[in-house]
Amino acid sequence: MDFRVLNYFLTVAQEKTISKAAESLHLSQPTLSKQLKELEEELGVRLFTRGNREITLTEDGHYLVNRGKEILSLVDTTMTNLSSKETISGKIVVGGGETKAMQFIAESVRVLTEEYPDVKIHLYSGNADDVSEKLDKGILDFGIVIDPVEKKKYDYLRLPRTDQWGILFYKDHPYAKKEAILPEDLKSLSLFVSSQSLVDDQIGEWLGKNLDSQQIIGTYNLLYNASIMIKEGIGCALCIDGIINTQGTDLTFVPLKPNLEASLNIIWKKNAILSKAAAVFIKTIQTSIRL
Repeated sequence: MDFRVLNYFLTVAQEKTISKAAESLHLSQPTLSKQLKELEEELGVRLFTRGNREITLTEDGHYLVNRGKEILSLVDTTMTNLSSKETISGKIVVGGGETKAMQFIAESVRVLTEEYPDVKIHLYSGNADDVSEKLDKGILDFGIVIDPVEKKKYDYLRLPRTDQWGILFYKDHPYAKKEAILPEDLKSLSLFVSSQSLVDDQIGEWLGKNLDSQQIIGTYNLLYNASIMIKEGIGCALCIDGIINTQGTDLTFVPLKPNLEASLNIIWKKNAILSKAAAVFIKTIQTSIRL
C-alpha cells in the first residue's frame, strides 16, 4: 500500500467530501477519485459510499481509518528517528497510567533533554491494558505500568517507586474520616474499580476473596472522571494515592490496611532494536535508578 494514497484516504475520511479533500491535498477531484478507486481495488473491499452531500465510511473504511492513523504515526516516528546521523534526535513515545512514578520519569526526561535537546518526548495516558496493546503495535516505544501486569513478553526495569492502594471518598462519607479501610469495610461500599485486567487479582488477594462479591457500580481507566462521580455522591473509588490532589477539595483518600502497595515498571518490546533516542532514554532511566 502506498503511504501517500493512504494519506489521501484519511484526508477524505476527515473532510467527508471528495471536493474538500481534493482542495486540501491540492489535487483535482478526478485524480483523487481515481486514486481511491485503485486503493479499493488493491484491497478488494469497499471503503465508503457516496451520498448526496458527503461520503459515508463502510465498516472496512472505519477499520482502515483506525489502522491507517497508527501506520502513518509509526512511519513518522521512524523517519524522525532516522533523520539525523550527526546528533541524537528523534521522537520517543511513552505511555503510562496515572501514577506518582511519572515524577521519576519526568526527572529523567529533564536530564535527557538537557543533554540531547533535539530529542522530543510524546506522552500517552492509559491503563496497563491500553499501554500494552499500543506497545505491541509499535505505537509506543515505552510503557509505564503499575503491577500487577504481565511482563513476560517485555524487557523491563523496576522503578524505585511504589504506589499505595486505598479508597477515594467524598468528604461527607461516613468512612472519609477513618485512618484506614479494612477488608471487612469494603462489603458496605459502592465501588468504582480500575478496568485494568489484573488489578482484581491483586485486590482479591488482599481481600481474601473475589471482588465479584463486592458492590461494584462501575469501572474507570483514568481516575479523574471517576472522581467527578464521587463528588456527586456516586459511590467511592478503589484507587492509588496521589493521582487526585485532594488538598482543598471535597475529596479524601484513605489507605487500605493491611497496607497494599503496587510496584512500578517501565516496559518495552523484548529484544527490540531501539532508536538512538530510545537507547539514551533507557540508559538515562538506568542511571537514575542506580543513583
